[in-house]
Amino acid sequence: MAEKRALFERRSSVSLPTLLPYNTLQTHNMKKKNSVCKDLDYSQVVKEVQDDIRQLREKINHGDGGSINIKDLENALAKTEEGLQMKTEQVINHYNNKVQTLPTALSTRFDPGMVAMEQTWDLKTKARSEMKRVQGQQYLAREKLRQPQPPGSLLPKRQQVQVSGPSPGQQTKHMLTLRAVLNPMHGQNRQSLNDNFGIQLPLIPQRVENKNIPRPIIGTTVEPLAVLPRANRTDPQIAPPPISEDDARKGILSLLERGLIPPAAELTLDPSPVRHKTAPLHDPTVKTKPTAQPEMSHTLAGVKLDISSTTKKAEIDDNVTKIPIVPPHPLSAHSTETRTPSAKTRATSASMPQIKTPATLKTYDLPLQPMSPTLPPASPDQSLGHSPSIYSPVRSASSKKGYRFLFSPPPTTPASGDIKHLTHRFAIQNGKIRDTSAEFLSFKQHYCLTWGSIVSMIKHLEKMTQEFSVPIAFINGDKLADLSLEFELERAPSVDDLLTVIVNREDVEVLMNRPGRRYKGPNGKNVAATRIQSSWRMYRDRSEYLEYRKKKWAAGVIAISWIMNIKMSQVKQKLKQSREDQLEAFRRRAKKFAMSWDRIKQSKRVIIHVSSLGLSQNIRDTIHEFGIRQNTQMARICDIRDPNVDVIFISPVPLSEETLQYYSKLLGLKAAIDSGNVEDQCVMSERYRIITPDAIKSFPTHRMCLSTLLKYSPRTIKRIKHLIKGREAYMVSGVPHNDDLAVADELDVPILSPEPEVAHLYSTKSGCKRIFASANVDLPPSEYDVYSLGQLHECLAQLVTENLMVKRWLFKLDDEFDGRGIAFCDVTEHLQCYSWALKESRRYGEKWSKKWAQEAAYIKIHAEIADVLHANAKPVHTNIYASWDTFLEAFLSQGGVIEACPPSESITTLTVDMMIEPNGKYNIVSCGDQIHAETPFSCWGVSVPQSSVEPDVLNVACRKIAEACKTRGILGYFSVDFVTFIDPKTMEQRLWALDLSLHYSDSLAMFQLMSYVSNGVLDPVKHVLNVPTNKQEKRQRRRRLAGQEEEQEPNTSRFGVMSTRLLHTNLAVVHYSVFFQMCRAHGIGYDIKEKQGTVFTLIDSFNRERLGMITIGDNLQGALATFARNMSVIHQEISAPNMQGETNFKSAIEDVEGILGTTIENADEPDEETNDQS
Repeated sequence: MAEKRALFERRSSVSLPTLLPYNTLQTHNMKKKNSVCKDLDYSQVVKEVQDDIRQLREKINHGDGGSINIKDLENALAKTEEGLQMKTEQVINHYNNKVQTLPTALSTRFDPGMVAMEQTWDLKTKARSEMKRVQGQQYLAREKLRQPQPPGSLLPKRQQVQVSGPSPGQQTKHMLTLRAVLNPMHGQNRQSLNDNFGIQLPLIPQRVENKNIPRPIIGTTVEPLAVLPRANRTDPQIAPPPISEDDARKGILSLLERGLIPPAAELTLDPSPVRHKTAPLHDPTVKTKPTAQPEMSHTLAGVKLDISSTTKKAEIDDNVTKIPIVPPHPLSAHSTETRTPSAKTRATSASMPQIKTPATLKTYDLPLQPMSPTLPPASPDQSLGHSPSIYSPVRSASSKKGYRFLFSPPPTTPASGDIKHLTHRFAIQNGKIRDTSAEFLSFKQHYCLTWGSIVSMIKHLEKMTQEFSVPIAFINGDKLADLSLEFELERAPSVDDLLTVIVNREDVEVLMNRPGRRYKGPNGKNVAATRIQSSWRMYRDRSEYLEYRKKKWAAGVIAISWIMNIKMSQVKQKLKQSREDQLEAFRRRAKKFAMSWDRIKQSKRVIIHVSSLGLSQNIRDTIHEFGIRQNTQMARICDIRDPNVDVIFISPVPLSEETLQYYSKLLGLKAAIDSGNVEDQCVMSERYRIITPDAIKSFPTHRMCLSTLLKYSPRTIKRIKHLIKGREAYMVSGVPHNDDLAVADELDVPILSPEPEVAHLYSTKSGCKRIFASANVDLPPSEYDVYSLGQLHECLAQLVTENLMVKRWLFKLDDEFDGRGIAFCDVTEHLQCYSWALKESRRYGEKWSKKWAQEAAYIKIHAEIADVLHANAKPVHTNIYASWDTFLEAFLSQGGVIEACPPSESITTLTVDMMIEPNGKYNIVSCGDQIHAETPFSCWGVSVPQSSVEPDVLNVACRKIAEACKTRGILGYFSVDFVTFIDPKTMEQRLWALDLSLHYSDSLAMFQLMSYVSNGVLDPVKHVLNVPTNKQEKRQRRRRLAGQEEEQEPNTSRFGVMSTRLLHTNLAVVHYSVFFQMCRAHGIGYDIKEKQGTVFTLIDSFNRERLGMITIGDNLQGALATFARNMSVIHQEISAPNMQGETNFKSAIEDVEGILGTTIENADEPDEETNDQS
C-alpha cells in the first residue's frame, strides 16, 4: 500500500527541470535511473514474499498443511508486515521533509520503466557532497530493506490494507487531479496541491494572454499591374512606354484597359482566330421532325458512370432526367455564337458552361462560324424559342452502349462589325414592320430570349413613324436590342433615343423636322387639335400665373413696405418721445441753471467745451475735412485763465503727442505772463483735459458732428462723468444740435446755449432779419423768406426800383454758413431801362418813394429782370454751386433772402461776439474788423478790437439785438456781423446789421487765447484792449525838475490780428519742431515781458496743413504788419520755385496790406486836420 501511495505521489508531482542547468539535470537523470532500479528490487522482494505466502495458503487449502508450523508462518507474516510498515513510515517521513521535483509533462502516465519512488532533491543551501551523502544514506536504507530476514522472524500483524489498488472512480478522480496539477493555469491547480500534498502556492495574479487569432488576408494577392504614366495620360502625343514580357502575357485586353495600347490603335491578329462564314438558315419544315432522343455520356459533370451493366439502365435514365437542363442559347446549333471579353473565365465550369444572352452579345456585332452539323434536325417544338441546348444529350445511331453528348465548338473572337449590321437590318414601311422578311425573321430568331422588350421598342418605332408619316425607315436590329434592354423597366424612350437605331436617320430627321409633319399621320387632325388646345391652355395658365405672381410680388412689397412703415413710425415715435423728454429735461436744467448762475459764476466749476458744428447733413457732406473744421476752436481751453474754471475739451480729431506737449507748454506760461519773468512757469495740465471720443474711428465715412460722436461714445461719457462727479459743471456747445441734448442728458449738466430748434430758426438768413427788424436796427434793403421764382423776380424788381443807387444785389441761402451760399448780380449794369428809371426817380424827387410813382419803372424792370439774372448772376463758391441754375435750385428749395450790397467802394465788415448769461445779463465779449482772403463775403480773420465804427453807435446796435434775442429765449454766446461804409448821398457813415450766428465763433476762441497770453481785458464801452503793467516796471515817480519833461506812461493798449484759416499744403512736409525753429530763426515769437509777438494754434496734428496765428502789437498797424511779414516769411521758407503748393497766404497778405494802407491814411487825416486848425 505504501508503495502504491509513493507511486501516486511521484506521478502527481510537478517536475522543474528547467530550473536546473544542463549538467545537473543530466546527473539527476542518471541517479534517477539507479533509484528506479533499487525500487524495482525492493518491489521484487515484496512480490517474492507474497508468492511464498500464496504457496503456503494453497498447500493449506489442498490438505498439505499438516507439516507446516502455523506459528512460524504467522510470525513470518507479522515480521514481513512490520518491516513493510516501518519502511513505509520512513519513506513518508522522508518525503514530508523534502521538496520534491515533479515529473515533466512529457512523461506518460503508465511508463513501464517508472519506479515506485522518484529521486528527490534538497533545495536548501547545501554543497553537492552533502547532497550525495544524503542520497547515499537513502540507498543504504533501501539496501538494508532488501536483505533477507532471519529465519523464524514474523511480520507484524497485518492491518486492514487495501491491496487490490484504487477503484476506477478513484483513478478517474486521480487523473483529473493530475491534470489540474500538471496545468499551472488551471483553476483547481493551487487547491489540489494544497489538499493532496500540503503545498501552499503563492497568489500570483493571472495574466490573460491574448491569443493571436489569425485574421483573413484582405486585398489583392497579386502584384499591381503597370499602368500608363501620367505624362502620357495628360499628353497623348508622347510616345507610349515599351511593353514588357510580363505585361504581354496578360493579354491584349489587359493592355488596352491599362492604357498601354492606345484605344484607337488598329490591331491585327495573324493568323486570325475567327473564320467568317455565312450562317445557314434552316428550313421551317424542320419544326415538324421528331425530337432526337438524348444520349447519355459517361463524362457528364466530370463524373464517370459505369453503364456496362444493362441492369442499371433504368436507374441511369432516371438520374439523367434529374439533371437540370441548361437553357438553350439562341444561336446554338442553328446560328452563330459570340464570345464576350469575360467568356474565357466564364467557361471554366466543369459541369456546364455559362450561357450567352443578347445582353452579352451587344458589344460585338459579328456572325460566327457555324457549329458542327452533328445534331439532327430540330423538332417543331424546338423551333424559335424552343431549340435544344448545345449540351442536350443526343442518342448516337452508331453507338449501342448508351448515351453520349455532342458539344458545340467554343466561342470565337469577333472581327469587324460590318457583316452583323447587314444581317440584322430590317425596314418599317408606312408605319408597319415587314414581319415576313428574312432579315426580320433572322433578327427575331437571334433575339428570341429578349423578344418581349424588343416588341415594345418596335411598337414605339411604328408609332413614331406613323405620327410623322415616314415612308420607310431602316432599323438596326442590334442597336434596337440594346435600346430595349436600357428602357425595359424605365421610362419610355424619347424620339432622340428612337432615332439612334434608324440607319437612314438623316433622311428621317429631315422629314420629321418639317413644319406640320407631325400632323400628317392618320390621327393628325386630333393631334393638331390637341396641340392647339394645350398651347392655348398653356398660354392662358401662364398669363394667369404671371399675373398672380405679379400680384403676389406686389402684395409682398406692399406688406413689407407697410411693416417697415409701421416699424419706422414706431421708431420715429420713440425718437420723438425721447427728444421731447430730453428737451423737457433741458428746459428744467436751464431754469435751475439760471437761478444758480450767480453762485456758479463765483465758485469753482467745470466747463465742458464741445466745438460741434450741428449743421444739416447735406452741408456737412460738402465740407472738406470736416473734423479739422470743427477743431479750429482749440483755444477754448484758455478759459482756465479764470482760477475757478477747469476745462474739459472734446477734440473732434485725434491729437498727436507733439501737439499736446505744445499746448501744455503754452498754457504753462501763465505764471510767467503774470510776473513778466520767463522762468516763472507752472504746470496747468491738471486744470484741463483734452478727450477724444472713442467713436471717431467707428464712423470713418459718416460726417457726424462732434455731439453725435460723443453720444455714441459710452466710455468717453463715463470718463467725463467721473471727472465732473460732485462738481458744478455746464456744457458749451458749438452750432446747436439735437444730440447736444442727449449728451447733456447723459451727463446731467445744463447747456449754455439756446434750444436747437430756436437756434436753427434764428440762425438762418431770414430768421436773423426778423430779429434785426424787431430790434429796429439799420438793415440793408432786402427781402427774406423767398421760396419761388416769381417771388424772386417780383421782390428783386421792387428792390431795384426803390434803390436805383445800388448796383450789386446778393442772394443768400437760408441754411448755409460762412458765406458759402451767396450769389451776386450787378443788375443795374445790364438793365436797358436803368437810365430811364434813374431819370424818372430824379423827376419825381422826394415822391419817388410812393408806389404810384414807381409803377412804370417797376413794370419795365420786372420784364427784364429774369433775363438779367439768367445771364449775369454768379455764385461766389463755384466749387459748391457750379452755375446759377444749380444755385437757383437750392435757393428755391430751402428759401433765402435778397440783399443789397453797400453802394460804396470802401466797405468794412465787423464781427461782435456777445454773451447772454442765464440770468438775462448780456455783454460784449469781443469785437473786431474782418479780414477777407478767399472771397469778400467770407471772414478769414479778425483784427481786435474793432476800429471802424464809433463804439457808442456799435454798442447801441448790439444792445438792441441782444434784447431782441433775449425775448426769444436765446442765451449763451452769439456773434453779429455788421457792415459799415460811407453813404454816397449823405457822405455819412452807415452801419447795417447783416447776419446773426447763434454759436461760439472762431474769433471768440482766438480772443480768449489773446487774453490768456497778454492778460488783456477788453473795455466793452470804449472797445479798447488794455494789458496790466508788470510790477517790476512800476517805478516811483520822480520830482519834476525845471527844464525836464514828465515821463510818459507805458502804452498798455494792445491790438491783435488773428486767424484760424491759414492753409498751406507745404506745411505737411515740415514737422512742428522744425517749424518752430524756423520761426525762431526769423524772429517770429512772443515776448512775455512786452506782451507782444506771435502765437500759433495747432489744429491739424497729422496733415499739418492748417494752423491758426495771432500777432499782438501796441498799435493796429504794427500788428497787421507783423501778421503779413510772418505769412510772407513762412511762405518763402516752406515753398520752392517748383513747389508752390495750395495756399491762401497770398490773398490774405494782399487784403492785410490793403487794410494797413487804409489805417495809415486814417491815422494821417487827424494830423492834417490839426495842422489846418493851427
